[in-house]
Amino acid sequence: MLVEKKHYKLQGFTTTNGQFIPEVNIGWESWGKLNAQRDNAILVTHYFSGSSHAAGRYQEDDLLAGYWDSIIGPGKPLDTDKYFIISSDTLVNQEPFNPRVITTGPATTNPETGKPWGLDFPVVTIRDFVEVQRSLLLFLGIEELHAVIGPSMGSLQALEWSIAYPEAVKRMISVIGMGEADAWSCLGLQQWAEPILNDPLWREGNYYNAAAPVAGVQQTLMQITLAAMSPAIINKTFHKHYPLEEAPSNFVQQNFRMVDYFKAQSLAQTKYADANHLLYLIRANQLFIAGQGKTLTEGLQKIQAKCLFLPATNDLLLRPALAQKIHQALLSLGKISRYAEIEGDWGHLDGLNSITSQAETLRQFINQD
Repeated sequence: MLVEKKHYKLQGFTTTNGQFIPEVNIGWESWGKLNAQRDNAILVTHYFSGSSHAAGRYQEDDLLAGYWDSIIGPGKPLDTDKYFIISSDTLVNQEPFNPRVITTGPATTNPETGKPWGLDFPVVTIRDFVEVQRSLLLFLGIEELHAVIGPSMGSLQALEWSIAYPEAVKRMISVIGMGEADAWSCLGLQQWAEPILNDPLWREGNYYNAAAPVAGVQQTLMQITLAAMSPAIINKTFHKHYPLEEAPSNFVQQNFRMVDYFKAQSLAQTKYADANHLLYLIRANQLFIAGQGKTLTEGLQKIQAKCLFLPATNDLLLRPALAQKIHQALLSLGKISRYAEIEGDWGHLDGLNSITSQAETLRQFINQD
């Protein structure tokens, strides 16, 4: 499928903490057709380092399709012959300099000053991502969703949708997700932020007219990538690793070959990434508790949607126990919830790379009455 990136502009947006953003711009993509009743829409909410490019290709010669191309398309679980699938770039997207991403955040221009926002940009939450998406959907005339589905950070958005707008969401699918950022998760996320905060070129976020804190961003991206992969897939990828490699055996400043490879991959990713955007994304995840109430149960009580949780068995980042906790809580509240695990060697990335192992589970859940 060929897909086109589209642009939505929202004039005036107030965040959940009461701060005002005069203009929000986001990109969005869609697959399939919206029916006359406008009730066949499925919203796909993207993961931390992702974008709205969930399926298809921008050009026929693109090497890679969207991250969930295996389940979005004609005859696939998210069937574009039946459903209108839509996805949008989030606020503070990780890659504001990517020509195929449209987002608003610290690196974008504040229309009131003509300069990059920097740390004057308001702190935003997962609920703010949801509110911008809702504005886009209402602009398109969509008032209810047949389903909302997302992996990782996308699962947080999907869950928040089912609480913020319970009557508008018929089905909620959380893939490799959690219900709240507990103390362990908060500390883990903070480890991603520290390399940027300690890079002298970060300059308290005021680096847009100077050298960017590339080293800090590189280290942060290395940590994120490693956290998303399992020991099994790392060891398969670097199966020739040898602990007594000659160079690091003789010089402490020399890296193992696999470390140099990992660093080079992360350095390439810094091309489109922004340090402040990463910090804001990290903070949005740290602030997450579904429903934004005093307790998780308080939020879950509002859900009317049928729910499906699909964690990855070997995920060390968002462990299956986190999804199991929400699933069991919903059952105890008398809600409709299903649970299944994605098997694979990728770890957290099984939510992207091994999702087809639960294709039939997805198909049945999406199509059930």
